[in-house]
Amino acid sequence: MNACNEILRDLVSGKSAELSPGLIKNLNRQVLAQLPLEKHVVPGETRITSVGVGRHRGAPAEDCEYLLEWMCSFVNTERQGNPQLDRLPLSVLLSVTAHLYSARIHPFGDGNGRTARLVEFLLLLDGGTPAPATHLLSNHYNLTPTEYYRQLNQASSPGGDLIPSLLYALQGFVDGLKRQLAEVRRYQHLVIWRDYVNRRLHAQGRAGSAEVRARQREVLMALSERDQPVPIFEVTRLTPAS
Repeated sequence: MNACNEILRDLVSGKSAELSPGLIKNLNRQVLAQLPLEKHVVPGETRITSVGVGRHRGAPAEDCEYLLEWMCSFVNTERQGNPQLDRLPLSVLLSVTAHLYSARIHPFGDGNGRTARLVEFLLLLDGGTPAPATHLLSNHYNLTPTEYYRQLNQASSPGGDLIPSLLYALQGFVDGLKRQLAEVRRYQHLVIWRDYVNRRLHAQGRAGSAEVRARQREVLMALSERDQPVPIFEVTRLTPAS
């Protein structure tokens, strides 16, 4: 979370978000800060040994620097070289691609998955994704770990097709956006309804005591949370959820 906040502060302050091996190494350094590590793991430094997760083996250690350079060059070129494309959709595609490619390289001795997700977060945020939506992809992976690792292994295998993994990530992103929008609309409805109830009860003036109006407000708010008719004998026990 600290790394995400620092990325957000840097972008808000106008700091360049151009992807570079140095930036990715710094993200890994933050991910591994103050964690117990094996002796061969140096935070922020590309590994010197072979690593892997499950069946996936990372790129040869001697190739990690070159592959990070290539990935950063590819992403930066695509971001700058397609002015005719809408910036936000392009940033989503490139963020997932960078995540998958970074995970495929596995450039560090530890923290590769978390670093890849921070790279994804950075590209989403810099590409115009609203801050509350920048965690949707990471949430999607956390909710579907088996499929996430299956897609990662498939995309990382020799001759692996990246398209299914992109579709898997994009579908999760869209589903997450729909859930967020539904929650925003639900909250907006609640705020408007609560304001209406308060104004109507206030308009009653001396028609009832403050205690009576407070109880009426509780009942009305509780009734509005139900999607089925409420028997009369239950009304006296109703209280709003919040």
